[in-house]
Amino acid sequence: MRLAAALLAAGCLSGAAAGPAGAQNTPGSAPARPVDPNGLTTPRQQERPPKGHVRSAVQVIAIAKRVPRIADVLRRHRGYTETAYMKGADRWQVSFFAARRGARRRPRREIAQVLIWDRTGQVLEAWTGHQVAWSMARGYPGAFGRKANALYLWVPLCLLFVLPFVDPRRPLRMLHLDLLALVGFSASLAFFNHGEIGVSVPLAYPPLLYLLARMLWLARPRRGPPDPVRLLVPATWLAIAVIFLLGFRWALNLANSNVIDVGYAGVIGADKLMDGEPLYGEFPRHNDHGDTYGPVAYYAYVPFEQALPWKGVWDDLPAAHAAAIFFDALVAGLLWLLGRRIRGPTLGHALAYGWASFPFTLYALNSNSNDSLVAALVVLALLAASRPALRGGAAALAGLTKFAPLALAPMLATYQAPGATRSRARGVASFALGFAVVGGAAMLPAILGNGLDTFWDRTLGFQGERGSPFSVWGFRGDLDGLQTAVQVAAVLLALVVAFLPRRRDVVTLAALSAAVLIAVQLGVTHWFYLYVVWFLPVVLVALLGRGLVDRGEARPERAGGAARSSPPVPA
Repeated sequence: MRLAAALLAAGCLSGAAAGPAGAQNTPGSAPARPVDPNGLTTPRQQERPPKGHVRSAVQVIAIAKRVPRIADVLRRHRGYTETAYMKGADRWQVSFFAARRGARRRPRREIAQVLIWDRTGQVLEAWTGHQVAWSMARGYPGAFGRKANALYLWVPLCLLFVLPFVDPRRPLRMLHLDLLALVGFSASLAFFNHGEIGVSVPLAYPPLLYLLARMLWLARPRRGPPDPVRLLVPATWLAIAVIFLLGFRWALNLANSNVIDVGYAGVIGADKLMDGEPLYGEFPRHNDHGDTYGPVAYYAYVPFEQALPWKGVWDDLPAAHAAAIFFDALVAGLLWLLGRRIRGPTLGHALAYGWASFPFTLYALNSNSNDSLVAALVVLALLAASRPALRGGAAALAGLTKFAPLALAPMLATYQAPGATRSRARGVASFALGFAVVGGAAMLPAILGNGLDTFWDRTLGFQGERGSPFSVWGFRGDLDGLQTAVQVAAVLLALVVAFLPRRRDVVTLAALSAAVLIAVQLGVTHWFYLYVVWFLPVVLVALLGRGLVDRGEARPERAGGAARSSPPVPA
């Protein structure tokens, strides 16, 4: 229920959280006076209106109890308690709490929440279930990505992403279904943007499962040449489009985007690093779980925070905007380099275009998160595929940004480029050395700060214990056995693909990397749309890396069972 949405302050929109540090909206001890338009203050008297208010706490509690959905919840919770808070200058927040049972020290569990306009007594919002604790589940307009969600931007981007790869002479081919599966996450996001997480959560899984199956299928040993894909437009058009798309995205970021807690955490961590403070365990209260990422996530923000210093508050955070734009450009550039190395400029233009036109990469950019950095470092590992030590260093950087890419380490360690002269054992040793050196250096702030115990508690320990309604596991809460089975299957997949298939090139490596990352995401308790960009680059390499043909080129012809087109160049 959302009436008078215009009354929502901008702080409420930009404060909605995402990623592993997703903010929860359960009130704690209220400050003596509001410190922001959404600050909560407990009135001194319950029966009389506070100064500057029309209604008293008793009156707004009575109004809240008359809301039908709230009354239904209260009937199911005997012994509940309620508290009325002044929210900013002109609103009330009435919170209902379940009766405490068992340990007395356990925090009160909020079961319902109502926001009321003081002047008229109008109910602005009423929340139950997961949407009480998770403000990001309420569908506040623009909470993530601001104008990136507008249909007049999103729908054209979806069309631009698919159309260049549609061959009118062969309108039905698997590539088209693959691209539609990537765009298909939009259906889930649409329901999420309207606060319908009961629909948005299950809708995210069909695309994930389909892409997992397709990546494994594309990584299989092949017999004969690949089926070529001819571009609908010349590749040079894609190169020009990349320039315009990136410029538009960056301008939109500066003109109309918000910094969620993920980007804010990066700026805070960079400031702490440069001030010589411990990185883990002492984040400010307004982003108290911002230290849940790997140390590389904070290193990456250092140059931007130094150039555009943090002022100590959650303001426009220009450093976070600059970092997000840089990460976005970095992925596009690395994909272009990787495509040129595999098959030449046509593939390079196509991969960069795929990144720049995909709407979820704009969503991540306009949320000013660090997720594009993960994508960049995964692509960097593929670029360094022929050099085990560099590949190991890139894998360590990716894994110590957000931890899911650590699952790629076994496969990257055993990869041997076609035609390599060194033995596989020497390659594994070189990879391990590069991984250990870079990973050890990156972990120094955790080791020299508050210790590895604090690092574990604040990162993987916190993430392993917290709940989240944005996966089927967290939303249902009764599928622990099945979730464990999915997680075990993801671990087994990461180990199996380290050895099978035995013969592989960088395109196969990309397909397997995508499969592992998707498998890991299928088992996590907290999943969000920003994570799609982690595997998008390697999915694009797997889909386009073997047989992309420019519009001006002749199709490869089969002769004696073999194609005359040149095979992919090993990276």
